[in-house]
Amino acid sequence: MRILIVGGTRFVGRHITEAAIAAGHEVTLLHRGQTGGDLFPAATHLLADRNALPDGLLAGEWDATIDVSGYLPRQVDGLADALGGRGGRYVYISSVSAYAVPAGPGFSEDSPLLELDDPDVEEVTDATYGPLKVACERVAEQRFGTSTLIVRPTYVVGPHDHLSRFTFWVERVARGGEVLAPGPRDAAIQVIDARDMADWTIRLLGRPGGGVFHAVSPAPPFSFADLLEAMVAEVGPPGTTLTWVDADFLGERGLTDESLPLWSAFDPTAGLNAADPAAAFAAGLSPRPLRQTVRETYEDALRHPLPPPAARLTAEQETSLLAEWHRR
Repeated sequence: MRILIVGGTRFVGRHITEAAIAAGHEVTLLHRGQTGGDLFPAATHLLADRNALPDGLLAGEWDATIDVSGYLPRQVDGLADALGGRGGRYVYISSVSAYAVPAGPGFSEDSPLLELDDPDVEEVTDATYGPLKVACERVAEQRFGTSTLIVRPTYVVGPHDHLSRFTFWVERVARGGEVLAPGPRDAAIQVIDARDMADWTIRLLGRPGGGVFHAVSPAPPFSFADLLEAMVAEVGPPGTTLTWVDADFLGERGLTDESLPLWSAFDPTAGLNAADPAAAFAAGLSPRPLRQTVRETYEDALRHPLPPPAARLTAEQETSLLAEWHRR
């Protein structure tokens, strides 16, 4: 199969590209060349900004197009124009952020979606990211037809994650000692290993028809405590403990989900962390054990260390907060 991957060199796209090549497909990558220039020598690389595609760049013909980097409806529309019906089946990587809140635990793919307040908005923010994804989905279905596949992942994790949200916790737990765990401990959470989503996305191309699928794991209920305890069990040195600290205590001291990634205490969209994966599981999504993802993410972080984002909680801040918490 000839597959065009738009944005196939960074994290999610990189794993999809790896899965496609491993499965024996002929891969073309459309990217800007800012990352991944030395990756995938077996693939054909088309270097361009998708916002200004040169005439004739996409003159080939493909059996499928996988779009990892579509954030604005005009980008999806422009891609359809450039392909001129030669892109084959279209796969759009969307997000569970597409849903209106509250959707409720175990919500399905037909739950209510968000709408843009301003249909002309193009600034991607926390408020517009989800509605823009919905708008992109609709353009995709209009331009590419009923065979369109839409994948809505939750937090994507695993090796090569440049956002390092999940990785932050894996590395912190691996250092051991007393770990500050932000409450509430029963907050819902779901993740998907990028490699599992990638392999499954490529396999989806072999199924007839289109559809919308949640790429999430595990099925709810699954809590933040379950997640951190799995990390402790897999990479925590002997004596590693979790100290659950009240959300209001942390909020009063200026902590946010930038400081403590995946923390959803003050996130109005936290209910989206409890999606039903039944449709995806029935279509072949088979996530590896969470502890395996934890271990392999840690091994990758050791091989390819990244500097933490400036806003992340430091060891010194953690020690100070824990000391203050214990004094209360």
